[in-house]
Amino acid sequence: MNSNKPSNRLLEANAKYNEKFGDRKPGNYKWIALSNTTLGVLMASITGNIMLISLPAIFRGVNVDPLSTSGANYMLWMLMGFNVVTATLLVTFGRLSDMYGRVKLYNLGFAVFTIASIALFFTPSNVVYMIVMRMVQGIGAGFLFSNSMAIITDAFGPKERGMAMGLNQISSVGGNLIGLILGGLLSAIDWRLVFLVNVPVGLFGTVWAYLKLKEQTQPDKSKKIDWWGNITFAAGLVLILIAFTIGIMPTKTSVMGWGSFKLWTLMIPGIILMIAFVFIEMRVQSPMFHLQLFKIRAFAAGNISLFLSSIARGGLNFILIIWLQGIWLPLHGYNFEQTPLWAGIYMFPMMAGFFIMGPLCGKLSDRYGAREFATGGMALSTIGFVLLNFLPVNFDYIWLFFILILLGLGMGMFAAPNTSAVMNSVPAEFRGVASGMRSTFQNTGTSLSMAFYFTIIIAGLSTKLPATLNAGLMHAGVPAKIAQKISEMPPTSALFAAFLGYNPMQQMVPASIMHTLPKATQTLLVSKTFFPNIIAPAVMSSLQLAFWISAAISLIAAVVSLFRGKQFIYEDK
Repeated sequence: MNSNKPSNRLLEANAKYNEKFGDRKPGNYKWIALSNTTLGVLMASITGNIMLISLPAIFRGVNVDPLSTSGANYMLWMLMGFNVVTATLLVTFGRLSDMYGRVKLYNLGFAVFTIASIALFFTPSNVVYMIVMRMVQGIGAGFLFSNSMAIITDAFGPKERGMAMGLNQISSVGGNLIGLILGGLLSAIDWRLVFLVNVPVGLFGTVWAYLKLKEQTQPDKSKKIDWWGNITFAAGLVLILIAFTIGIMPTKTSVMGWGSFKLWTLMIPGIILMIAFVFIEMRVQSPMFHLQLFKIRAFAAGNISLFLSSIARGGLNFILIIWLQGIWLPLHGYNFEQTPLWAGIYMFPMMAGFFIMGPLCGKLSDRYGAREFATGGMALSTIGFVLLNFLPVNFDYIWLFFILILLGLGMGMFAAPNTSAVMNSVPAEFRGVASGMRSTFQNTGTSLSMAFYFTIIIAGLSTKLPATLNAGLMHAGVPAKIAQKISEMPPTSALFAAFLGYNPMQQMVPASIMHTLPKATQTLLVSKTFFPNIIAPAVMSSLQLAFWISAAISLIAAVVSLFRGKQFIYEDK
């Protein structure tokens, strides 16, 4: 990252491209492009997070026990399968879009996503089928994410892109948080509505995109598809992400799977394939992952800081929902069945903070450059993570409210200016692949963040929960032998129970034993406060460790962002 200018090869490619094609930006077209891509990103983002809240209702609807080992696996893939597929395909789709047309493949993404949503609504009560259809949704989302920023960059001039991307990214981050609320509202009525909500938007968006979006740059079909690069990248990333999911699941001999032979038979080949991918991309004539773009300081710094920020905050919604659903809301009198909806509502301040800063800082970055805003945004995120460590288990919500506002403001300050700087820094002919690379860093970071948070929390629960649970049960009057057996529950079961809004005591204490206990003991075990108070010490120590690590990663992202150099923009001819 020691140069703020691109290589001569990229400069020559850009000059030749603009001389031949130029950029065509009709006055009204840019607003059509912005509104349609914003709708597409909103739809895909809502889908990414709506599962976080609606899984309890879905699992009840398809008769899956979330506390079983198979239920835990299903839950992980319902949550992460969408992101895994999207992350592995984004760069490939970006390259294909440069070759065959960004609008054409964006339209295809809208259609694929909509068809998969319809298939999910009419799904049989089969969780494996649902996971597969969620992955098909991820394919559609891959086309949408990889092309939306490129289409906006094509449609808007370089001095307007920050504002446009700020508005577009409101839909991305806002969609994540709206999905939390919608998931709670719709799943309370009928879990199938969680999938139906995308269908009207998808049908309208597909037709609208087909009729109104036009190619603003000429596709270059002379380029070849980098098959070896595509295969090694997709296979390597999938193997690594699957290995991470195995690592956080219990085995027959351990509470976590990081020492299992199966994990390393996937992890090691995955790492080898990713190393091979880098060597392949340095040698092929038309690479799918254009490593030469990293010679542009603004592009390299923007993507590295984006990747780090995604690792730091990609699992933030998940970890805060565990805290709210599993501990704070029950302690404040909410029934376990109500906690998913209210967790989404209480997360709203973060969305409000992003709504304020996203478009504002995007517009200001068009004039003053991205460095100060993006760096300041990551600095605010660092402060937000640090402050989370000082909240007690049973906090006063006003303090969480202000911290969520602060985190949202930081996300808004970083997102649009950083994206605008990345997309402005590349020649027009590379916008599709650059957009795919940027989205890949973001989605891969988010998937790794989920695995990272899962690992830290389960590791903490495995060391502290058994003794705490055993002592609590015996103090409540449960026989020592039964208390010991229950305390040996896998930490994943306790974590998922908290996450899904279940009170596991109703399932883990055998009915034959429960009926023999005094009425006062029965009432205590199934109360709103017994399980939250039992798991709180173990969960909080893990959460605090995760928050400190996220604060450190956010600080590193701020430093990387600071060294992006002065504003550099390819001027369109």
